[in-house]
Amino acid sequence: MEIKGEAKLLRIFISNTDKFKHAPLYEVIVFAAKRYGLAGATVLKGIIGYGGSSAISSTKFWDISEKLPVVVEILDESEKIEKFTKTILPYFEKIKNGCMITEEKANIVLYKKGSKSNITD
Repeated sequence: MEIKGEAKLLRIFISNTDKFKHAPLYEVIVFAAKRYGLAGATVLKGIIGYGGSSAISSTKFWDISEKLPVVVEILDESEKIEKFTKTILPYFEKIKNGCMITEEKANIVLYKKGSKSNITD
């Protein structure tokens, strides 16, 4: 699969403590993106942030909560991202926790497939 040029970047803003059934929500999203054959997904863990609740979560040592902001980024061709978004949106509308989903245009300069090995040279 070769992907180059115009694409879409899907960003899902959630918390690392959000769950879907008993699994971390960010993990469920990444595995769903993989099942849909999307080009790539990355989970980014924030060090400080707040959302709809206006409660600030951070990594400061005196915080009692281990709740931190997480962003799941998924990139692929526009049509694939739009189809994936339409599929997952009903689930997000049902969950009680706050979240935000954004889409933006992206330009893929290089998409090079690597080996499945976890070892780097």
